[in-house]
Amino acid sequence: MLIRGALSHFYSEFIVFLQKIPDKTPCLFGIYCNYYVILDEVQEVDGFEKLVNGLNAKDNVDVYVTGSNSHFLSSDIKTIFRGRGDEVRVYPFSFKEFSTDRTESVSELWREYYTYGGMPGLLRQRTPEQKVAYLQRLWNKTYLDDVVERNHVKNREALSALADALCSSVGSLTNSNRISNVLRNVQNVKIDTETVANYISYLEDAFLFEGAKRYNIKGNKYFESIKKYYAADIGLRNAKLNFRQQEITHIMENVIYNELRMRGLTVDVGLVESREKRNGKMEYNQYEVDFIASNGREKYYIQSAFALDSEEKREQELKSLLKIDNNFRKIVIVGSDIAEYIDNHGIRFMGLFQFLLHGI
Repeated sequence: MLIRGALSHFYSEFIVFLQKIPDKTPCLFGIYCNYYVILDEVQEVDGFEKLVNGLNAKDNVDVYVTGSNSHFLSSDIKTIFRGRGDEVRVYPFSFKEFSTDRTESVSELWREYYTYGGMPGLLRQRTPEQKVAYLQRLWNKTYLDDVVERNHVKNREALSALADALCSSVGSLTNSNRISNVLRNVQNVKIDTETVANYISYLEDAFLFEGAKRYNIKGNKYFESIKKYYAADIGLRNAKLNFRQQEITHIMENVIYNELRMRGLTVDVGLVESREKRNGKMEYNQYEVDFIASNGREKYYIQSAFALDSEEKREQELKSLLKIDNNFRKIVIVGSDIAEYIDNHGIRFMGLFQFLLHGI
């Protein structure tokens, strides 16, 4: 309370100062001055919205409001600025940023990245033990505590168990009902479907997870009740699970999803429906497309395939792409370091490192 009181006193004095900024102040040679105001964690002060909106109304003032990912949520920003501002989300380091000015081989850097992720604070941690402790401290003492406090969560253990479930199922289709059943039957956590849905929204608002909707490509419609959830940082995901589940296929898919989002693309997961004749009978089949990525002008259908080490595996990965009868680009990203090529169907194959370092 003393700290909050001190902050309030400081900001009250600061507000008086800011209110003295004139709308236009002539500077050298008659050129008008522009003011740049940066406010960090200002949401800790009651009534800060009036200050922000007042400053934002001045033509010669640019206001930048920053906050931690679990305290200052995107929904707050929309409410405060009422359509008069832009939100800039700051992601953890991409693999390319993580690799900058590093001398290790790409494969060594990739092992470190898919284990510990791209949180900037890792740069100060020298040993594996320090990195593990840092990431687990972030989860337990920063993110989880903040989500509990902000949303008045009564069952912290259930929230933590839910986060474990999402971390374990990255890249898998799920919904609130399925997660609720898993928590009850596997972890013996009693939690209803509505509470699960609320807790997931809290974790998404805190930028810890993102949900990708499932889209029927031929039917041109979304499936509202089912999504795939991805961790915003793979290192935080691993730390939440005590580094027990290191399935490289799921981790690679999660990293590809994050990379696409960092590049400003919208991302859905795709479904292709097909009626096929098998053993003399017509069957109804569904095929998954890992990602449908779009920037508004271009669209990409992307498959994440850690290995194509057999003809059967190759056919499995390509089947959904071959069922899509439009001309948008189709890409398969493989875990090995291959030379890029395009096959007879026009499908582009590229290595993971090429994608992460150079894009699509």
